[in-house]
Amino acid sequence: MREAYQEQLDHFANHLGDMCAAVSEAVQRATAALLDADLSLAEQVIDEDARIGEARKAAEEQAFALLALQSPVATDLRVVVSAIHAAEDLERMGKLALHVAKTTRRRHPQPVLPEQVREDFSEMGRVAHELGKKAERVIRTRDLELAMELEQDDDEMDELHRHLFAVMMSPDWPHGVAPAVDITLLGRFYERFADHAVALARRVVFIVTGKMPGDD
Repeated sequence: MREAYQEQLDHFANHLGDMCAAVSEAVQRATAALLDADLSLAEQVIDEDARIGEARKAAEEQAFALLALQSPVATDLRVVVSAIHAAEDLERMGKLALHVAKTTRRRHPQPVLPEQVREDFSEMGRVAHELGKKAERVIRTRDLELAMELEQDDDEMDELHRHLFAVMMSPDWPHGVAPAVDITLLGRFYERFADHAVALARRVVFIVTGKMPGDD
C-alpha cells in the first residue's frame, strides 16, 4: 500500500515537472516571437496555453484525490498541499508567456520592441527560460542547493528590469507613450515569471525541510 502511495506522489511530482517544462518552452517561444515579430510562433504559444490550464486542473484533481483517499501526514501532506500551490504558480507562468505572445499578435505586423530594448528582452527571455528549467529540475529532484540558487539567479532578472526602466526614462527616449506602455507591461511579465519560478523552488524547500527559506 505504501509503495503504491509513493508511486502516486512520484507521478504527481513528474506531472508538475512536465508542466514546468511546458511553461519554460512557452516563454522561450514567446520571446522568439516577440523579438522576430513572428505571428505563427505567437499563435503556437496562445494555442498551447489551454493545455497548461488542463494540466493544472489535472494536478489539482490528483491532489484532492490523495487528500481524500490517503489521508497524508507530515512530509506527504506538505507535498500535496504545496503541489496545489505549485500548480497555480505554473499556470500563472503559462499565462505570463501567453501575455507576451498576445502582445506580439496585437502589434503584428509591426514589431513591438524598439531597437534600444531588444537586447534587454533577449536576455530577459533567456533568464526566464533558464529559471524555468532549473525550477523543473528542483521539482523532479528536490535538490535544496539548486533550489536556493534560484533566489540568486532571480537577481539577474531584477537587474535587467531596472535597466529597462532606465532606458525608457532617459531624456533620449524617442518612441513615445504607446511603446513605453507595451515595454513596461512586457518587463513586468518577465519579472513575474521569474518570481513564480523562485516561488516553486521555495515550495520544494518547504516540502523537504518543513520551513520556508528565510524562516528562523
